Amino acid sequence: MTNFLKKHKRKLLAAAALLFWTGVWAVAALITGQSLILPGPAETFLRLCELASGSLFWKTVLFSFGRILLGTAAGTAAGIAAGILVYMIRGLDIILGPLVTVVRAVPVASFIIIAMLWIGKGMLPSFISFLMVFPIVYVNVKTGLYGISPEHRKLIPAFGMSPSARLKYIYIPSVAPYFLPALTTGAGLSWKAGIAAEVLAFTPVSIGRNLSEAKNYLETVDLFAWTLAVILISLLMEYALSAVSKKRKQKKLPRGKEAELREAGK
Repeated sequence: MTNFLKKHKRKLLAAAALLFWTGVWAVAALITGQSLILPGPAETFLRLCELASGSLFWKTVLFSFGRILLGTAAGTAAGIAAGILVYMIRGLDIILGPLVTVVRAVPVASFIIIAMLWIGKGMLPSFISFLMVFPIVYVNVKTGLYGISPEHRKLIPAFGMSPSARLKYIYIPSVAPYFLPALTTGAGLSWKAGIAAEVLAFTPVSIGRNLSEAKNYLETVDLFAWTLAVILISLLMEYALSAVSKKRKQKKLPRGKEAELREAGK
């Protein structure tokens, strides 16, 4: 029993914290006594289950997830490409620096309002998600590449390593510790920002539109239910990316195996 508690201590503490705040929510709802102002956790969860029983709910979630995933993927690809270019062409970061600073400093709401003048409602969540992910991935990929040790740099010409061997033994192990946490953080930000863009743009067939309509029609239970759905999907995404990050161990160059490296470099 003691070993079990030690092994799962962190998970048990997280579960206890969740139960505590759920209890606070339930007590606050009882004190309020009005679902229009603050529905309780049980009422919210039951409404979410009711919504999830219909195909329209899953269609809405799929559409929102697809839009935001598109922007996240594009932002990740652009961030990786920009990080590599800056590593290869020194001085390029001076040009990209102000752009990244502006993207990171300007409030998301400002970007959403400005972008609504340029692009359609359907693509707005993707664009906002792109903006959230790009600077985080770019900075971390650049940091990982700049952090390659001089010893590893010397191995490239010393063993005549091929591009694939360099990627496998040098670049990926150096960038991975920075990239995977950046992707986890960026995905979470892009999800929340993308939903916010849907709310303000009133994007058709979207979670954001349902949140906006629930607010406009004073359907507070629906508002909380859709918000709970957003939170649960965000947690699932974070859990999946964290699991990948934990499994992906940094690969180190084997010591005393020059022959193997030479073979890999062929």
